[in-house]
Amino acid sequence: MKWQRHVGILIGVLSAAVAVGVGELAAAFVRPEAAPVIAVGNRIITLTPESLKRTAIDNVGRNDKTDLLIVIYILLAAFGAFVGSLAQRRLVYGLAGIAAFGAFGAYCALTANASRTSDIVPTLVATLAAAAVLSALVRASAGRSQPPTATDRRTFLRGSVAAATLAAISGFGGRAAQHARFDVTARRRDIALPAPASPAGTPPRASDIGKTDTPWVTSNKAFYRIDTALQAPQLNPDTWRLRIHGMLDREITLSYAQLRRSPLIERWITLCCVSNEVGGDLVSNARWLGVRLADVLREAGVHDGADQLLLTSSDGMTIGAPTKVVMDGRDAMIAIGMNGTPLPIEHGFPARIVVPGLYGYVSACKWVVDIEATTFAQRKAYWVQGGWAQQTDIKLESRIDAPRSGASVQSGKPVAIAGIAWDQHVGVSKVEVRVDDGAWLPARLATVPSTDTWRQWVLAWTPPKPGSYSLRVRATDGHGVRQTDQSQPVFPSGATGLHTITIQAR
Repeated sequence: MKWQRHVGILIGVLSAAVAVGVGELAAAFVRPEAAPVIAVGNRIITLTPESLKRTAIDNVGRNDKTDLLIVIYILLAAFGAFVGSLAQRRLVYGLAGIAAFGAFGAYCALTANASRTSDIVPTLVATLAAAAVLSALVRASAGRSQPPTATDRRTFLRGSVAAATLAAISGFGGRAAQHARFDVTARRRDIALPAPASPAGTPPRASDIGKTDTPWVTSNKAFYRIDTALQAPQLNPDTWRLRIHGMLDREITLSYAQLRRSPLIERWITLCCVSNEVGGDLVSNARWLGVRLADVLREAGVHDGADQLLLTSSDGMTIGAPTKVVMDGRDAMIAIGMNGTPLPIEHGFPARIVVPGLYGYVSACKWVVDIEATTFAQRKAYWVQGGWAQQTDIKLESRIDAPRSGASVQSGKPVAIAGIAWDQHVGVSKVEVRVDDGAWLPARLATVPSTDTWRQWVLAWTPPKPGSYSLRVRATDGHGVRQTDQSQPVFPSGATGLHTITIQAR
């Protein structure tokens, strides 16, 4: 019985591995998003309640997608082991389990955001391959015969090696084929961005105080990423189109070539995620290049009653931006460049939306393919469906980056307390630091090219004696409004409160 139990588990795991590998290979003939594991993962994301998503992000941070895929693989292996054990008792039970697996995968493939009918093909092929391997290995293991003969063992061993080989070759080969057929890295590398009609210019020399490890300009690699795509969409700029429709005088469809030929603006803009905790790092600053979105909407003749721009990504993600904000004169844009290069694939290549002064969840649509002029009453975007506020401005925030919380400093020697503050499109006019319960001390502010970026600050302070010190920071915006000390969680409209750290003087 121990032989049968162990063999059943191995049969099931191998069958699941073959399903994954063959599914990857089949997806190379459809599209990467149709791979069964990716389709299941994307559907799980949309089915998961918002409260659980927030809990997951709080616990694992930016590794949420990787962790989700790992969990899916573990669950697949466990389910495979269960199905294999059933098949050792009676093959039809195991095949029924495989069928259930395939049915769930097909459901996910057909109901995931931006799904296509053809997305079901890799799941069907993977299910048939798993069923074939399961049947073959069960027969090779001599079913419930006791004890197994030497011939049984050799036959089963050869079958197991063949199944493992098939899983590995189809899996890695499928990924390689997907990369060769769909990856747009090389095409992106060949693109030379045109010069902007309105350049951002070099930031003032004093914009970067240099007292922390947070530079004023965030590199493309370090720029924070928050989205729901398990795999960054691979969109060929030669075939990409942006449809603008809805409550307009005329519908417009833009190609990448048309965007490149349009008058381009270049601006320094800080973006921030609504799920950024007080003192968090989901905020970054970059130089963006693109077409002013308001100009495009005026050309299309946007109607007065269209209070929402429903932005849709190629992966089906929807984001609702308030039309009045986009049209109020700020530099909202259809961006095609970031820090002097075409948009990185993971940040929206070939085009995305950037709106200074709004959280990303109500503006920063990556891989954008559709803009519908509509109303908030008619359409609810993805995050709003989960309970996030329909409309909200970025909260005035400040952060201490140096010294780090828990750091040890030398008493009697000057310490540079430094960090950043931001309130995009309003600006920061003052930053103050408080040590323990003392007076609020004004910090020196760096210069900035506009109110749409974060602002660095620094305060020289000398710990008078050894001990523990609490450091707290607050900012004042460009209108003279002081940052609130009332703590509020990120849900549903962004966190508030004062960033506070503790350091030790020796």
